Amino acid sequence: MDKHKAIPQDYMGIGEVAKKMNVTVRTLQYYDREGLLSPSAISEGGRRLYTDKDTVKLHQILSLKHLGFSLDDIKNRLIPLDTPTEIANVLSEQVSAIKQKIESLSESLRELEVLREEVLQMQFVDFKKYADIIVNLQMKNDFYWLIKYFDDQTLDHIRNHFDKDSGKAFINTFMLLQDEAIRLQNAGVPADSDKGQNFAKAYWNMLMDFTGKDISMLSRLIELGQFQNANHKWKEKQDIANGYVEQALGFYFSHLGIDPFQEKTGRKQNEYSNKNQ
Repeated sequence: MDKHKAIPQDYMGIGEVAKKMNVTVRTLQYYDREGLLSPSAISEGGRRLYTDKDTVKLHQILSLKHLGFSLDDIKNRLIPLDTPTEIANVLSEQVSAIKQKIESLSESLRELEVLREEVLQMQFVDFKKYADIIVNLQMKNDFYWLIKYFDDQTLDHIRNHFDKDSGKAFINTFMLLQDEAIRLQNAGVPADSDKGQNFAKAYWNMLMDFTGKDISMLSRLIELGQFQNANHKWKEKQDIANGYVEQALGFYFSHLGIDPFQEKTGRKQNEYSNKNQ
């Protein structure tokens, strides 16, 4: 009884705060040592004394810790709680942090569900492809599902020649050119016109960027539009775009006097490289 009488009115002992906030006494002692939450007063007997304001600050610390912030991060995020505005700002920060956490968890959940579907469709274990799918999901690449159709040589080529930034840039370029092919076809622009040939040059340069001018990679790239189980909408779009692309490239190669799809590589590739410089 004397122990409780030693605590002044409007103050709480460390044990009472620990019980009220569902933490251990050791945790409160540690927060005090680390400068996160010092007691508002010390009794004559050397006991830590806390106020209701301290419990609000403790709630702030525990909430940020639950959201994954380190104690060092929390130190930098703590602000005084002396005015309604300061308290509202703290609550707003916590609301924002929780929303970000929810978004992050929701995205992680989506990636797990997508990867699960891809694993079941693949019907074999390939952790390299799983990792590639995860990377492409994080890149927000809607065509992550194509990875399961690539052979090992094509995937090794992609891994060696593209990082996240360059890979995303290539995908964006590819999709823009596919849309342009459909637009030109719908507008009735002849494949051998100036516009058609400018498109063909841009498309061919895109292919060369992807293959690193390795002509043997072209056949694999062409197979992108020929997967039997590919997404129907995607395949339908590729079929439309490829109809114009093939015509435009046909005229383009004819004007250059080359056939890069021949099995011969040496002289023909050098001839193209020299003409395109």
